Amino acid sequence: MILFFVGLCLLDGHLDGSLTDSASDKPIQASIFCLLIALVTIPAQLEFAALVDKTGMHVFKPVTIAGSVLLATGWYWQQFYSSQAGEVFRFHLFYILLVSVLCLFGVFIYQARRFGTSKVVENCGVSFFSIFYLGMLGGFSLAVRVDFGVWGLLMFIFTVKSSDIGAYTIGRLFGRHKFSPKISPKKTWEGLAGAVLFASIVSVLFSVCCGIMSWQLGIVFGAVCAYTGQLGDLAESMIKRSAGQKDSSDRVPGFGGVLDIIDSPLVVAPVAYIFFLLSGAR
Repeated sequence: MILFFVGLCLLDGHLDGSLTDSASDKPIQASIFCLLIALVTIPAQLEFAALVDKTGMHVFKPVTIAGSVLLATGWYWQQFYSSQAGEVFRFHLFYILLVSVLCLFGVFIYQARRFGTSKVVENCGVSFFSIFYLGMLGGFSLAVRVDFGVWGLLMFIFTVKSSDIGAYTIGRLFGRHKFSPKISPKKTWEGLAGAVLFASIVSVLFSVCCGIMSWQLGIVFGAVCAYTGQLGDLAESMIKRSAGQKDSSDRVPGFGGVLDIIDSPLVVAPVAYIFFLLSGAR
């Protein structure tokens, strides 16, 4: 999975000129990664809908899949509109509002046609939530790739996933004090410390080797991603626990489902984007 993902990102960067400073950037960036985001969003929505079904509510998959894909790929489409900061902000504002309104209409129409007045608030609410949870948050991964290039994206992803590895490893070896016993009984404060340690090391390596930011900021970035990533994992755990499930599915052997893989990056993505933006990352 790592080799496939890194290879895809490097190919994407090679094709649009963002991989090195020696080549000029193409006007349209991240075409392959945009397609990957869209393809990952679809099974994630199906897994989310399956979890919700176990609670007695219904996610309207035709609406939520279309809406979440549109929101998740918004940063790609703005490149066809303008590259100026003010124009980009205006595009995103109207794009998000337009997609949101269309999704809201779609959710109500689907509810009326399929379920009438049965569980209107529950069905419509959870469907609209899934669009923003997977679409809006997922779109920030694409935003990192478009605005900060391949190395910024890889730094973000590897920092987050290394924090998951650190939390699991240190938690299994030394974990004693429960971090969130009601939501995820196996998470410990020692595991959180391991997440911060592993993420900070990886973040500093990317900072130094790729010149994205100073190593001091790299430490902060790693710690922020580690803590936020654990919150993202807990958020998905709450959804799974409410459905009485340990994993979102068995789609990915050894991992669970697609949601189990992307739960941390989903929540960290907007935080990482803001961090890159404010820190002047290159």
